[in-house]
Amino acid sequence: MASSAAAAAATVMLGGKGSALSPAAVYAFSLGLAAPGIDPSAHKSLSTRAPSPQETPARLAAALAALAPAESRAAAAVLLNKLVLTSSDSASALVTAATVARLADSLDLAAALPLASRDEAAVAAATAPVAVALAALIDCCAAPLARVADAVAALSCEAARGDAAAFDVPASGDGLCAKDEADVAADIKVLVFGSKLVGAAGGVPAAATFAKVPALNGIFRQAVRALHVLVRIELNAPVKLGKRDAGETGEGKEEALVVLATQLARAVQALSKLSIARARLCAESIADAELREKLTGGVSVDDLKGMLDNVLIDSDAVSVLKGVYNHLLKFRDFLAWEAAVAMAVIEADSSIEKPQAAVENEAASVTEKPLAGGDKAKGDKKSKKKKTLGKGTSAVLMLLRDHVTNGSTVAAMNSASVAEWATSLSLLFDPKCPGLESLVEKVKEIVESNEVRRLPKIPKGTRDFGKEQMAIRERAFSIITSVFKMHGATALDTPVFELRETLMGKYGEDSKLIYDLADQGGELCSLRYDLTVPFARYVAMNSISALKRYQIAKVYRRDNPSKGRYREFYQCDFDIAGVYEPMEPDFEVIKVLTELLNQLDIGTYEIKLNHRKLLDGMLEICGVPPQKFRTVCSSIDKLDKQTFEQVKKELVDEKGISNETADEIGNLVKTRGPPLEVLMELRKEGSKFMNNVGSVAALNELEILFKALDKANAISKITFDLSLARGLDYYTGVIYEAVFKGAAQVGSIAAGGRYDNLVGMFSGKQIPAVGVSLGIERVFAIMEQQEKERNEKIRPTETEVLVSILGKDLTLAAELVSELWNAGIKAEFKLTTRVANHIKYALQSSIPWMVLVGESELQKGTVKLKDVEANQEEEVDRKDFVRELKKRLSKS
Repeated sequence: MASSAAAAAATVMLGGKGSALSPAAVYAFSLGLAAPGIDPSAHKSLSTRAPSPQETPARLAAALAALAPAESRAAAAVLLNKLVLTSSDSASALVTAATVARLADSLDLAAALPLASRDEAAVAAATAPVAVALAALIDCCAAPLARVADAVAALSCEAARGDAAAFDVPASGDGLCAKDEADVAADIKVLVFGSKLVGAAGGVPAAATFAKVPALNGIFRQAVRALHVLVRIELNAPVKLGKRDAGETGEGKEEALVVLATQLARAVQALSKLSIARARLCAESIADAELREKLTGGVSVDDLKGMLDNVLIDSDAVSVLKGVYNHLLKFRDFLAWEAAVAMAVIEADSSIEKPQAAVENEAASVTEKPLAGGDKAKGDKKSKKKKTLGKGTSAVLMLLRDHVTNGSTVAAMNSASVAEWATSLSLLFDPKCPGLESLVEKVKEIVESNEVRRLPKIPKGTRDFGKEQMAIRERAFSIITSVFKMHGATALDTPVFELRETLMGKYGEDSKLIYDLADQGGELCSLRYDLTVPFARYVAMNSISALKRYQIAKVYRRDNPSKGRYREFYQCDFDIAGVYEPMEPDFEVIKVLTELLNQLDIGTYEIKLNHRKLLDGMLEICGVPPQKFRTVCSSIDKLDKQTFEQVKKELVDEKGISNETADEIGNLVKTRGPPLEVLMELRKEGSKFMNNVGSVAALNELEILFKALDKANAISKITFDLSLARGLDYYTGVIYEAVFKGAAQVGSIAAGGRYDNLVGMFSGKQIPAVGVSLGIERVFAIMEQQEKERNEKIRPTETEVLVSILGKDLTLAAELVSELWNAGIKAEFKLTTRVANHIKYALQSSIPWMVLVGESELQKGTVKLKDVEANQEEEVDRKDFVRELKKRLSKS
């Protein structure tokens, strides 16, 4: 966000390569803290022709009369920058050196009028310099307040002894949590971390007041960020002349800025009310009744009455933006008052240990400085142990206190001194004060240190794989890859993220589960949802007519995590693209699936199979309109997790299907059983399916498929199931899903189908394809469970030999272990004098052989070979140990 205006250079160069005008610089120009300079390279593009005075754009002329001198300087700086940028951007733009010089010298809009060319007038009209300047002033003042508001809320939470549970806002990656709200809550928790005050007392009012902070401060952050993005663009984008009506363009910019500024004003209004409420809450804890009354009434919510209405009621953009700016300055005063009251409460409370600088701490180690109530000396053994502030709030309090007291001792508190503090803090919160940047940076430094979470954690829906789990995973990947290669598939890899347009419109209702990435320079991207769509994109992009490929890679889904369901997981895909004989590739893909599941040896499974054309025919028979086929399929696809009554309710209430139609669907989707038997049932005389063209075509294809699977001894694991729908939009033919039937409840472990039109969505040329995807994470879960049940120890490494040096001689270890490595033997080495440690490590790692070398072996020129499992040792010559080991390893 915008940095402190006071930090802006005395001269701000405009028009240079890579230079950008910031809101802070505009604020500095408005206050006369900076002067513009024109980069020499920009001077070359300016015209020296004689001026041709133009009529001032109407909206600019109308705004001039309402501007204060500071606002006029800001607007002049914006217009000056836009003229220089446009001149440098377009060789045909006529911007005179005379106009630029007048604006740069005076920073006075009126002095630059009349403008000297039609292009200058067009730039002035299209730029909306007054509105952009006012928005820049708002941005510059609002940006640091986003951090300050969090710090002051944390300080008030300490003073009022609020409950830190108000900031327990869970963050998640599922889109169901407001990120800014969660970030505010996390930042405040860091600020109060270590406090012995928060949660100590406080009641319902305190809990209610602080519970609002994350949501409202989060909305304020969001509004500030949205305005900042637009202001940055409007300050630095050159005007494209002749493309659009300049006046209409400028008016559109004003309206856009007003929309975002009024959103900010609403957030400011809510924060102002909350700040007043927190200040009163803090003041109520003061024992002195007179002081408490004065501080409680120091500011009033009545001060806010009508302010927002006056801002929003103005139809004139300039008036609205000026109103928002004034509203923001008022909020700054409220925030300063709240901070002053919170500081006063903390300083006056003798039970709180006050944060002090390092030099002061030495003096305070013997006795404590007297405060308003007259405390006992800190060294007094009878005094109670004082309560401490959070580490972050202590640092914030010290900064604020040093500012308002100039480093002097805090005197006894009274309402006059609190008012003085509030005035001083309001000046601190102004961007022209150098101390504001220090305060904002300090708060940022504190929250980014993140002391609340001593141990890191991983996001929901993800997992780490330890060495034993990785051993299982690598074994599974090895089996899967070997099956894929046995069928002649070649490997393929694609980017983990794709252009968003590539993924959208391919997954039906599941499109909401796609993870979108932040815009990183003009391309809208998303993490891949599966490997099928990227494969289709690859085939289309490279004009491939036939390809059999496999891919093992991670995919991402913004799903609700549960047992066996993750947001990041591996898929193992096998696909065949190209034109073949009917059911030729479909047969091979399903055969591959059965081989995979058999070789992985996960136990009993079932492959449910259906045909999309048969499903569509069923819906047509039941009277479902064609435009509702896909959405009804999405509901039917839930039958493996929900009862038909639940699915029927969704069909009727949400998707507009009649009760009668839903009941008919319910009767047909119950059909399931051995493939050839169900096929015969569906084709018998009188079957409704035989009167539907699509259904007949599907049944003919399935007959070919089932006969081929029968001959390949693969049909026993397959169930023909009319309830299988597969909700993805791109399927066009056979669809299937493998389900584990064992004790571990993991649901679907593999799925796939034919998708003849997906490649054509990208290239216009239809390349039919069929594939299967194995959900390896669920297979891992099954394999891990099986390992536990068998009580088998998993070897995390393949180490065959441990070279055990009974000492610290790294040179000897390097010589021996290198001989083993050079011979292709998997080996490790260990240096320690204790034999027991060597043996313990070998047993833990299931290493079968050890080479033991101690002083006696060195003297004799031998080594000991130890069979770890048999606990037998044999001494061999040093020169022969590699050959002897290879002989023994070949027998095992």
